[in-house]
Amino acid sequence: MAYEMLMGLNVIDDAAYQEYREAMMPILTEHGGGFGYDFRISEVLRSASDAPINRVFTIYFPDEGAKNAFFSNEAYLAVRQKHFEAAVADTTVLAKYER
Repeated sequence: MAYEMLMGLNVIDDAAYQEYREAMMPILTEHGGGFGYDFRISEVLRSASDAPINRVFTIYFPDEGAKNAFFSNEAYLAVRQKHFEAAVADTTVLAKYER
C-alpha cells in the first residue's frame, strides 16, 4: 500500500518550477517517493477553493511517515525556499489517500 496526494498548484513561473522539480527529485527518491501523473491545465470548471489551479499532479510515498519525513527534510526545505516559493502562488491539496 502507498500513500498518495492529489495536488493542485497555481504555477506563476514555469522555469523556476522546473528548477524546483529537478532539485527536489533526488530527495523525493531518497524517501521512496515519486510522481504518478502530472498535468498542465488551462481551465477549471469547478473548484472548492478560491485559489487558481493550473497544474495538477499526484505525488506518492511508501507511507505517510515517509511523506512527513520528506516534507520536513532540511535539504528539501532549502530547495523549496530557493525555487518553489517564487514559482508557485497557491497550493491546494485536492485529496490524500492510500492506494
